Amino acid sequence: MFTEVAYATSAGSGRGNEDLVIAGPAWIVVLDGATAAAGVDSGCAHDVSWLVARLGGALAARLSTGRDDDPLADVLESAVEEVAEAHGGACDLGNPDSPSSTVAMVRTDGGRVDYLVLGDSPVVCSLPDGGVLTVVDDRLERLPGGRPYSLELVRRMRNAPGGFWVAGARPEAARESVCGTVAADGVAVLTDGVARLVDWYGWSWAEFLAALAARGPAALIAAVRELESARGPVWGKAHDDATVAWARPASS
Repeated sequence: MFTEVAYATSAGSGRGNEDLVIAGPAWIVVLDGATAAAGVDSGCAHDVSWLVARLGGALAARLSTGRDDDPLADVLESAVEEVAEAHGGACDLGNPDSPSSTVAMVRTDGGRVDYLVLGDSPVVCSLPDGGVLTVVDDRLERLPGGRPYSLELVRRMRNAPGGFWVAGARPEAARESVCGTVAADGVAVLTDGVARLVDWYGWSWAEFLAALAARGPAALIAAVRELESARGPVWGKAHDDATVAWARPASS
């Protein structure tokens, strides 16, 4: 169980927040829906927000009622299967541009934390010895040619061997997740909109965790918004959807 869970989320633009955070007494799920590029045909009757809501609900149901020793990759695979069935026959789920989302989730049993990361939403753990474990899936950052990526390159490399993987219509993507278990006395689960503090603006993960523990999730979102306004983006959106959750396992 967690002794406390706190989280905050903020839309990056007026189009609505495509992030989602859901938490229970012993688990947290954070999703970051992939914003559809203008003019791209997803082949799907549903938008990204629908996918994120359905996937979040399916994961929450499994984490709330499942066994604590079920591997998180199995939990995710089953949830993606359920969402794929919910699309119905009108959607072309073979289209690589069909709605998708990153997944970051944790589950605790005492002071140990199981984690899963798929896509560029990290999990960051505060370790009992004072160290930091950062769990990242950086395959999106290692596509050929470097940024800025073309839409065609991203389309070709999404959920493909040698590319990067996200949760969408292919349940087998869950098997590509970064998973593990660690003893931790604090854990942060976040989207890349908050990870900009480290990735772009020079914070260390130790500084990130210290600020999160002292000031709370909303303060970190405020910090990233201030830096985005003062220094601008390194690439991409001026302001991205931003979500961060913070929890302490019960034995800490």
